[in-house]
Amino acid sequence: MAGRLAGKVAIITGTGSGMGRSAALMFAREGAKVVGCDINPAAGGTADDVRATGGEMVSLQPVDLSGAEGAERLVAFALEHYGRIDVVYNNAAMAYFAFVAEMDYATFNRTQIEEVDIIFHLCRAAWPHLVAAGGGSIINTASTAAKKGSRGQGMLAHSAAKGAVTAMTRQYACEGGQYGIRANTISPGMIRSAQTEPLMKQQGWTERAVSRQLLQRIGEPEEVAATALFLASDESSFITGTDIAVDGGTMAN
Repeated sequence: MAGRLAGKVAIITGTGSGMGRSAALMFAREGAKVVGCDINPAAGGTADDVRATGGEMVSLQPVDLSGAEGAERLVAFALEHYGRIDVVYNNAAMAYFAFVAEMDYATFNRTQIEEVDIIFHLCRAAWPHLVAAGGGSIINTASTAAKKGSRGQGMLAHSAAKGAVTAMTRQYACEGGQYGIRANTISPGMIRSAQTEPLMKQQGWTERAVSRQLLQRIGEPEEVAATALFLASDESSFITGTDIAVDGGTMAN
């Protein structure tokens, strides 16, 4: 089904690597005009790769979306290049882990800023333009950590942040419906990424992670990107206010 996003302008955050890069390549192949960004100043290679294969993509880096100024810059950048916004995929985030006894407020708060505030600021900046476009799709990255705790990893701050993301997204859906704005979350489980690959090198870590999954393997970034593509497309036009787990069956186990 080529051209599933033909004519749509999609902002994707964190396109320098991992799930964001995979989504940018996939969205562009399906006809989207992609507006990427990253906090890493050297993250423009994804846009080069998209254009080399005939796709359309511009990218802004470095940009810090944890404050209103960065989000507004990104939205203005998108409008400057393409004149409208149809999809906002909040992929970028950073979590900090510590067990309860070692968790200090600075670490807890930093996680909220880089996982919750980062979504608030971009949705706030893009909202009036989604309304002006007659609707659109907001896709926010949550996590299975919003619904499932861990005895082996200090996920207090991360779980709190991703729980907030799922709740926020339901409210975006409630308020956005009258304007044709859909809002959904994707909850990845254990996915191969820059954050998980160092863990995978630890003895026994991958085996323990895989043992909790029904499909008995680590997920790939492209599998999350494919779910985002579906939510960005008109194929999901009657889906809003929901969460889709991409977790190999972890939540069912």
